[in-house]
Amino acid sequence: MANREIISTGNDLAAIAAVDAGCMFFGGYPITPSSEVMHTISDLLPAVGGAAIQMEDEIAGVACAIGASMSGVRSMTATSGPGISLKAENLGLAQMTETPLVVVNVMRGGPSTGLPTRVSQGDVAQAKNPSHGDYKSITLCAGNLAECYTETVRAFNLADRFMQPVFVLLDETIGHMHGKAMIPTEEEVKAGIKLRKTFDGAPEDYRPYGVEQDEPAVLNPMFTGYRYHFTGLHHDSKGFPTEEIETCRKLIERLFNKIEAHQDEIDSYEEFMLDDAEFLIIAYGSVSLAAKEAIRHLRADGIKAGLFRPITLWPSPATRIKHWTDKINKVLCVELNIGQYRDEIQRASGRLDIDGLFKVNGRAISPYEIVNKVKETM
Repeated sequence: MANREIISTGNDLAAIAAVDAGCMFFGGYPITPSSEVMHTISDLLPAVGGAAIQMEDEIAGVACAIGASMSGVRSMTATSGPGISLKAENLGLAQMTETPLVVVNVMRGGPSTGLPTRVSQGDVAQAKNPSHGDYKSITLCAGNLAECYTETVRAFNLADRFMQPVFVLLDETIGHMHGKAMIPTEEEVKAGIKLRKTFDGAPEDYRPYGVEQDEPAVLNPMFTGYRYHFTGLHHDSKGFPTEEIETCRKLIERLFNKIEAHQDEIDSYEEFMLDDAEFLIIAYGSVSLAAKEAIRHLRADGIKAGLFRPITLWPSPATRIKHWTDKINKVLCVELNIGQYRDEIQRASGRLDIDGLFKVNGRAISPYEIVNKVKETM
């Protein structure tokens, strides 16, 4: 596999990845610590015939990005936690209308204004259910600089495959980290692009939402001769509002089924030094870098620790989590929040004894904090 070497930041790599993956529209509003994503993509998109627009606020930013996607182009927005809160209603619209969109969230401290310039992983629970109602979110989480690129590329393919918003979580540390990354070539990325399905039959036969119960809608781009309706209301096979009992039930069940039936296409995780591990550390995002360093120190001290790192956070790789929590007795979850993902680990494992190392003061977790916590629990 051919690779290219690039020295950049996580935020810039997400923007570069979007353009390489065929994104042609960005709508957003600057917010710390995600602003560099917008700054960079606003330089890159015009050069390939695309457009980036700074709107008057986060609500307008996601609204225009959804509109661009409805027209058939790959579209993205980027923000941080407070921006996701503002975008929530429109993200629910995109889930209901099944409009693909990539949302990069560079996490910072919260709630509310919180710690704008400091690191956090406080938006993990929010990413599972950013808007009200029943649906299945897809959330990816980059754990190094290269993944800021590769997970953004993957997000576009998943958004078009499952016809819904896909979140890419960075955090302030990894978003602003500057270093070397080995990433796929632009040619390789373009060769792997998987665009959304379209219908090419007679216009009178077109039923964008009349699909199998485990498949996403088939939405042809606007202005191509196929008529259908966009609405946030429960809708029939052509998108028109309805309250018919069975139609409403099948619609919401399908929003779940299209993800659950194909989770093998979405799951992604890393297993680090787990073959002989006697102590399991679970971490994700930038915290996983500290966890790997801690594991090297622990093994030097004779403690066989290993790391399970979910890359796809939602839907969680629950089967694999249970595999390792069944096999290894001592488990430590390390997060820059107060256990938002530990709740999922407990659910997946059926265990309530999962230990935690949490920090919410805007500072990173050091490898030595992890080492000390592991030794305390041995």
